[in-house]
Amino acid sequence: MYGRYLVNFDSSEIEHVETEILSIGGGIAGLYTAWQSARAGFDVMLLTKRTISDTNTDRAQGGIAAAIGESDSPELHYKDTIAAGAGLCDEAAVRILVTEGTDRVQELIDIGANFDYYGEKLAMTKEGAHSKRRILHAHGDATGAEISRVLLEQVKMFDNATIFEQHFVVDLLVKENECCGVLVFDESTGNYRIFWAKAVILATGGAGRVYNYTTNPTVATGDGIAMAYRAGAEVMDVEFVQFHPTTLVLPGVPRFLISEAVRGEGAVLRNSRGERFMPSYHGMAELAPRDIVARAILSEMAKTGENCVYLDLTHLNADRIRERFPTITKTCLKYGLDIAKDLIPVAPAAHYIMGGVKTNIDGETSIKHLYACGENACLAVHGANRLASNSLLDGLVFGKRIVELLKKQKRLKKELEVKKTRFVCEELVDAACDFSSIESELKVVMNENVGPLRTSQRLMQALSFFDRQECLRKYKARNSKEMEVQNMLEVGRLIAEAAMMRTESRGGHFRLDFPETVLRWKKHIILRK
Repeated sequence: MYGRYLVNFDSSEIEHVETEILSIGGGIAGLYTAWQSARAGFDVMLLTKRTISDTNTDRAQGGIAAAIGESDSPELHYKDTIAAGAGLCDEAAVRILVTEGTDRVQELIDIGANFDYYGEKLAMTKEGAHSKRRILHAHGDATGAEISRVLLEQVKMFDNATIFEQHFVVDLLVKENECCGVLVFDESTGNYRIFWAKAVILATGGAGRVYNYTTNPTVATGDGIAMAYRAGAEVMDVEFVQFHPTTLVLPGVPRFLISEAVRGEGAVLRNSRGERFMPSYHGMAELAPRDIVARAILSEMAKTGENCVYLDLTHLNADRIRERFPTITKTCLKYGLDIAKDLIPVAPAAHYIMGGVKTNIDGETSIKHLYACGENACLAVHGANRLASNSLLDGLVFGKRIVELLKKQKRLKKELEVKKTRFVCEELVDAACDFSSIESELKVVMNENVGPLRTSQRLMQALSFFDRQECLRKYKARNSKEMEVQNMLEVGRLIAEAAMMRTESRGGHFRLDFPETVLRWKKHIILRK
């Protein structure tokens, strides 16, 4: 079992900072909770390990789902979410998501989010497993960046909100199952700091970087899940990893997301023989749930012996396509592809983790005063397979509920308390360890053995790799990069362990040796250190 902390430290010898609310993460969940906390009158500090623009949110292309269309309703959105979740959605959480989500999206519009319009009506597209066109988008395919922009502007308007960039949160400080604050490494000074807080909100995003091929930015290393697990929090459903079906595949080029909205606008998938294949796999064809499309693509790749299939937009209006997807158009042109004229080579890559730190509908974790929202949290709102464009909505809806709960607690208790106590770790050895090589091997191990298609043998090979990482049980991390690698190892191991335990196939978890969905597995796997 891995250690409790990543570095040696003595909190009594480190600079201290104190606040009421601590929001960890610069994506939609972190920014939104910071803004709402400041609006509520709390002193709030937001910590992000790189810059405020280094997030999954900033890369989100497709949009944000909300049942605000004339022919749509929260009930229809609810049914689509439940169906995509493959039997593991928490129904109460989904009800909250689809009903409160419309208010949260309207809130974004009210504060100036520039969503796209057709004439005087909001432009809405359709994505996989949605029964209606309910996906709002901004600047064509730059929705996440626009939402980040407007939320950051709101946060900066408040004197009681402070943003700390280049602040890597190393570990949670927890005693007697109460979170008191966090240990932080300040990249700009090379020093450690303690941030004491009355409430700590984890919003650190996903863990796609544990895989060799991913749509996620370099910061998505599972930090929130790993530090919460080390601190004793419950972690749930981590075996369910969503592999986005369509990412750009070119030699020497990093994987780049080709939004599901492209298929929503009429693009079709063809194999290397030029054959359209999705209608033979699912009635919704290219707009089937993501797990089904991803496995269909892998099946076609296996049949043809090729490393990709092709996304075909050539039958669509060229000017309309380039206007609708400016970011994708520009990126592909950089590599010599005109998306309106050329077939786009695509294949699945790790995109989103449905599991994370277990919470209730108010964002409370199993540790007092520790909350979580966004991709690093799990209350089974996405079940075993997230419905497209529900992720940004998730961060808003449950971020809001955390702040509302904190406001209620403050009214009841007059004043939330900051509990300070001494924390010490002196057991880790300062010795060289080749973290760079370990990271490279980890990504290959995860891609080959804990990817979209799993078997007992592959999972055993992955777990054997984690068992061999003896140095990570006793060596301290010397910098934030090494801390990230340790977090990636922790999360990768949790994914592999849960995947080995679940002897069925469901949603984002597919076992070739257990290909059927089994009724007795209609339950959640909760892991706790």
